[in-house]
Amino acid sequence: MAAKSRTALQDMDDKGAFKRKDSAFRDFIKPGSRFPPEAGRYHLYVAYACPWASRCLAAYYLKGLQDVIGLSITHSTWQRTRPDDPSDEHAGWVFRAPGDPPLKSQLGYGSFSCDGCIPDDINHAKTVRDLYELANDTAGKYSVPVLWDKKEKTIVNNESSEILRMFNTEFNEFCKKPDLDFYPEELRDSIEEVNSWVYPGINNGVYRAGFATGQESYEEAFRDVVQTLDRCEEILGKQRYIAGNRLTEADIRLFPTLIRFDHVYTVYFKCNYRFVHQYPNLKNYVKDIYHTPGMADSVNIEHIKLHYYTSHPKLNTYAIVPLGPDQWWLDKQHNRDHFGGHFDV
Repeated sequence: MAAKSRTALQDMDDKGAFKRKDSAFRDFIKPGSRFPPEAGRYHLYVAYACPWASRCLAAYYLKGLQDVIGLSITHSTWQRTRPDDPSDEHAGWVFRAPGDPPLKSQLGYGSFSCDGCIPDDINHAKTVRDLYELANDTAGKYSVPVLWDKKEKTIVNNESSEILRMFNTEFNEFCKKPDLDFYPEELRDSIEEVNSWVYPGINNGVYRAGFATGQESYEEAFRDVVQTLDRCEEILGKQRYIAGNRLTEADIRLFPTLIRFDHVYTVYFKCNYRFVHQYPNLKNYVKDIYHTPGMADSVNIEHIKLHYYTSHPKLNTYAIVPLGPDQWWLDKQHNRDHFGGHFDV
C-alpha cells in the first residue's frame, strides 16, 4: 500500500505547533553490515536549499568524497510531484538539469532558473518522491538528504545527523582527507551537549516559529531562537568554535541555519529580533566557517532563497523573492584567529 504523502507544513499539533517527524530510513554504512563502505556504491541526493541536506553536503566536500560518492542536486522550487493526478496535491523536490526551461511556482508565479541543479543519472527519477517509492517507503515524507545504495537500489539513510557521522568515519579508506575528524573523542561530550540545545533552539527552532499556526506556539519558538542565539554569542566570545578549539560536527550542524538566517528566517519565519550580522561573535564565526576550505561549496544562497520564498503558497502566495540583504560572509576578514585552533587540527 502506498504511503500517504505529506510535507513538513503538515507536521502540526492541535495548538498550531510544528512537530517534526523522525526520519524513516536509519541503516548505517559500516564494515560487515548489509551496507559496507565501498567507493562508487553510494549516491547522495540533496538540495542546496535544505539546511539538513547542506550539513551532509558540507561534510562531503570537507572530507573530499567527490570521487567516492555520487551527487545529485534538486531544483529549489517545490513542484507538484504527481501533476497528472488531481487528487494528489503533494509538492516537493524535483530534478532538473542546467539549461532546462525555468520553473514557475506551484501557482504559476515567477520564473526560476535550473542553474546549479544536477539531475538523477542513477535512477533517472523526476522527483525525490520517486526515490522513496522505489525504496518501498511507507512514511510518505519525501525529504532530503537521501543516501542511496546503487547495488540494492534502496535508501540507506535519510537522517542527516547519521549521514554526517558516516561521512566522517566510514569512507576514510577512500576519501581525500581521512585524518579530518568532526567527532573527536576528546570533544564528544561537548559536541553532544551543544547539539542537545542547538537543535531545538536554532536548527528546528526557526521552523517551529516559521510554521506555527498559533500565536502562543510562535512566541514560544521565537523566544527559544533568541535565547539560543544569545547563548551561542556568549560561547563564541570565549572560543573559536562552538564545541571547543577545533571545527566539529557541532559547527557543521549550526552553520547551515546561521547562513540562512538573515536572508530567510528573519523575514520569512518571523525570527526578527536581530540579524546574525548584528551579533559580533556570530558574524565573525559565520565568516570563519564559510571560508574553511570546502564549506563554501555547500552554500548556494540563490537556491536557498528560491526554495523558501517560492515553495509554500500559504506563506508567500505570489512567490516574490526579496533582493537583500548583502552576502556579508563573503568578506574573508574575521577576528577568530586570535582564539587559536584550526579546522584540521
